[in-house]
Amino acid sequence: MPDLKLEKRHLAASSGAVIGIDEAGRGPWAGPVTAAAFWINPNCFDQLPPELDDSKKLSPAKRALIFAALTGGEHAFSVVSIAAAEIDQIGINGATFLAMRQAAKELQALLISRRNAAISLCLVDGNIDPDLGMPIKTVIKGDTVSCSIAAASIIAKETRDNLMRDLARDHAVYGWNRNMGYGTKSHSDALQAHGISEHHRRCFAPIKRFLQS
Repeated sequence: MPDLKLEKRHLAASSGAVIGIDEAGRGPWAGPVTAAAFWINPNCFDQLPPELDDSKKLSPAKRALIFAALTGGEHAFSVVSIAAAEIDQIGINGATFLAMRQAAKELQALLISRRNAAISLCLVDGNIDPDLGMPIKTVIKGDTVSCSIAAASIIAKETRDNLMRDLARDHAVYGWNRNMGYGTKSHSDALQAHGISEHHRRCFAPIKRFLQS
């Protein structure tokens, strides 16, 4: 389970804010990639949902409950999605890092507007520096290590899933309300039967192969 050791260690040496950053949706064939930045209010460390964990380890129902608890409290967050068309232009890594940079920038502005301390450390899931323009610490499997990153992972995942459910209303044949744009057999079968949509990532190999066939 994630904990607050990294956050508390930094706060002991700095008065600045510590945030967590994570993404959802790097791998799907369709839809946006989404990144979230999350700040846990140090005055509310003891009020976090006890089951806060890596979003991938939570059932959809449990994740939705924790999402509501995180977004309805004294914490602060920002979430940014980059659509498939822009993913095709700058690649999935470029789009992911762009979403992270924008989310961190928006959260910084939000914290300052609320007269909180500016960000002094970004805890980023993974081992690649996304060039945020702020001090960062990359954390491998960070959503299982840091509560801030775990919270960001839940915000990103829940937000993106909701976006895919919205897109599914106008593109029901692909089953995005169930597969969230991932390359399932039913999704592949729908591509063969109905072709691609404007929300498919043309730069992804499976979609490229379909277009070339």
